[in-house]
Amino acid sequence: MKIFRGFKHPDIAPACALTIGNFDGVHRGHQAMLSLLKGEAQQRGVPGCALTFEPHPRDFFAALTHNPTLAPARVGTLRDKLLDLAHSGVDQAVVLPFDARLANLSPQAFIDEVLIKGLGARYVLVGDDFRFGQRRTGDYATLDAAGMKQGFDVARMNSYEVHGLRVSSSAVREALFEGRMADATRLMGHPYRISGHVVHGRKLGRSLGFKTLNQRFAHWKPAASGIFAVLVHGLAETPLMGVANLGIRPSLDPKDVNGGRVLLETHCLDWPAHLGAEGAYGKIVRVELLHKLHDELKYDSLIALTAGIRQDCEHARAYFASLQHHDH
Repeated sequence: MKIFRGFKHPDIAPACALTIGNFDGVHRGHQAMLSLLKGEAQQRGVPGCALTFEPHPRDFFAALTHNPTLAPARVGTLRDKLLDLAHSGVDQAVVLPFDARLANLSPQAFIDEVLIKGLGARYVLVGDDFRFGQRRTGDYATLDAAGMKQGFDVARMNSYEVHGLRVSSSAVREALFEGRMADATRLMGHPYRISGHVVHGRKLGRSLGFKTLNQRFAHWKPAASGIFAVLVHGLAETPLMGVANLGIRPSLDPKDVNGGRVLLETHCLDWPAHLGAEGAYGKIVRVELLHKLHDELKYDSLIALTAGIRQDCEHARAYFASLQHHDH
């Protein structure tokens, strides 16, 4: 999949079948839409393209109005969104920086400048609640009328249901916030997963006898938090079982590299010898959060913390043992 920031690039496709959305946590509704897009693109002999925005438009308005409550917690990072889009068979992803200029385009100007001139859209597929343009005044009817007049096809995908549950990013966020990981998996069609580079942390876990893989994320407000039983992909032939803590480190110490950042710290239950002590640094790993053990706890001493981690490891082993028991 080719990825472009904005659409002013010489090697961007001259025409495409397009879908537009935030695609937060590419769930089964998104996947059904992307599968439809792929078929329509093939019929027209053009690449399938996903147009998405970064920052999330609601993040932009939250900053503009100094009202952080407007910004939604996010399921995925931009990296995970792009990985999932590629996995869904999208040929080209365009990440459009959402700024004041874009926010102030009228619906017609958005169609003319972005969809037609910028992306050469021959077919546009949107969700049933799609809104666009200044003050979100454009909707499906606006798009459909423009398509009739300007010669591109327009289609919409009605909401997608799994066992009577409407699949939406907000339903996924809610499941993650409440620690209902099995429901999140059902809505997304795969376990909740986070990928990123393994970076150097404070080396505290190591001194306690629990070495951790650290992944740090700026500008991300994850929908989930707490302690989880996880599988780590990307370090060994088979996924490694582990326990992970996902949370925002409060910045008490001004020199703390993690202060105010989202941190995912994963302790592998059985560290593969072939990796050696430093073998994971700089690698990109994908961590699947399968089962929530508990919310983050405040330990009043390192002894209590060590005992807590040991107990989490036992609970995670028991969880994985119960899974194997079900498989047989």
